[in-house]
Amino acid sequence: MPCVIDHLVITAPSLATGAAFIRRTLGVSPQPGGQHLKMSTHNLLLRLGDTAYLEVIAPDPAAPAPKRPRWFALDGLATDVHPALATWVARTSDIASTAAASAEPLGSVETMSRGALEWLITIPPDGAMPLNGVCPALIQWRSPDHPPGRLPDQGLSLIRLDLYHPEPNRVIRLLQSIDIHGPISVLPTASGGTPRLDALIATPRGLQVLPGDRPEG
Repeated sequence: MPCVIDHLVITAPSLATGAAFIRRTLGVSPQPGGQHLKMSTHNLLLRLGDTAYLEVIAPDPAAPAPKRPRWFALDGLATDVHPALATWVARTSDIASTAAASAEPLGSVETMSRGALEWLITIPPDGAMPLNGVCPALIQWRSPDHPPGRLPDQGLSLIRLDLYHPEPNRVIRLLQSIDIHGPISVLPTASGGTPRLDALIATPRGLQVLPGDRPEG
């Protein structure tokens, strides 16, 4: 079954620092999302056109610690680290078949919810992000509504997602195996370079790069 880009994931030590990062980088404010009770996380959301969106996700300090590792490697995020584009999520209509066809292990398919929204998503048991976030999680929505349709249009859209990896052919094989469609480029890092991703976003103040690198300091 073909996949498309569903959403981009910004990990942050808190929603406040994540929101400040979005305002500084894209010039707009993300909207309130909600809580993920299974993971003890919460989020903010931002529409990126009609079919995609951006998520800022952080540990929820008001929730008890989960009985399992949090997703998107949030348990290993230092409290003073800068927010960054950490990974992305690809939407499919048959998550079991797509996960089975993937050239990279994506984790188990689990049921998740936030408020009235319900979905299936792949999560590695240790909460890590496959290929350092270059490899997407898979999602299959069970709710009739999709987040972009519930969010205000602030004039943003995803132009391109750039995936950097020291083994670009490995990433290409992955993308082919899940039959992903969308504006995605695969680029090599320098020898021994850390995998990462950047997103080019159209905003009311022009094209902006949402970076995957976390700045020093």
